[in-house]
Amino acid sequence: MLNFILRRLLGMIPILLIITIIAFLFVHLTPGDPIRIMYGAEIDQETYQQMRESEGFNDPLIVQYGRYMYNMTIQGDFGQSYRTRSDVSDEVLRRFNYTFVLTILSMFWAILIGVTVGIISATKRNSLVDRVGMISTITALSIPEFWFGLMMMQVFAVQLGWFPTSGSGTWIHLILPSLTLGFGVAATIVRFTRSSVLEVLREDYVRTARAKGQKESVVIWSHVLRNALIPVVTMAGLQFGFLIGGAVVVEQVFAWPGLGSYLIDGILTRDYPVIQALILLFSLQFLIINLLVDISYGFLNPQIRYE
Repeated sequence: MLNFILRRLLGMIPILLIITIIAFLFVHLTPGDPIRIMYGAEIDQETYQQMRESEGFNDPLIVQYGRYMYNMTIQGDFGQSYRTRSDVSDEVLRRFNYTFVLTILSMFWAILIGVTVGIISATKRNSLVDRVGMISTITALSIPEFWFGLMMMQVFAVQLGWFPTSGSGTWIHLILPSLTLGFGVAATIVRFTRSSVLEVLREDYVRTARAKGQKESVVIWSHVLRNALIPVVTMAGLQFGFLIGGAVVVEQVFAWPGLGSYLIDGILTRDYPVIQALILLFSLQFLIINLLVDISYGFLNPQIRYE
């Protein structure tokens, strides 16, 4: 397994290199001038040219990219924010904890709800419970996250007063944004869990276990669930990566001070260092999550070997 992990880690290097190139070109070739955004359209031409020269915008793109890669890889420096003049690395580290806690709790709700409802729907196929579960799943997949978040805020924060409307500081502030973020992912996990469990229930060893007189709960938990979890874990891992992207919208709705809101602010102000650092970080997180998912297969099914 160690060789497998090392190969995967080495394989991440060219992928991340390509991502840095795409992100760099994306932020530098799209319309807009960060100098004008930072200092306003009324800045005089002489000052404007001086600022472009001091920030290195007059250099060729290849020179700017080389300087960016050197600072990032050799010095571990992602640069300073054009908008706040603060160190991007420090700001990312400060906000990372907020986004990480939010996505972890959201994934907890998604797995808890998704796996539970998926198993119940599969074991009670074509029953009223199954139909209600599938209708709820389709509904959840159709609802935009921002709208669902606003509705959750209106009902549970404004009308009932159970939770705060926005901000951070206590675990109570986490409930509404985490449920909003995990709602759509839970619906996806329900569908995959139900489909996977139904497929395993048709296997011969399940019929044999039932023929031996084992209780249905033992059959489900000992024989079905473990084999059915592999595709579910794969999908959950992919969805966990997508949660980071979904957090951008949810953090804006609930004014959560995480990386998502930081990215939106960076995009609106053409803050190149912020955008490039966060795109690279989100990509790295996605690659690491996929590696962890692949490693988990061996624990779920000991017959899997890593060549």
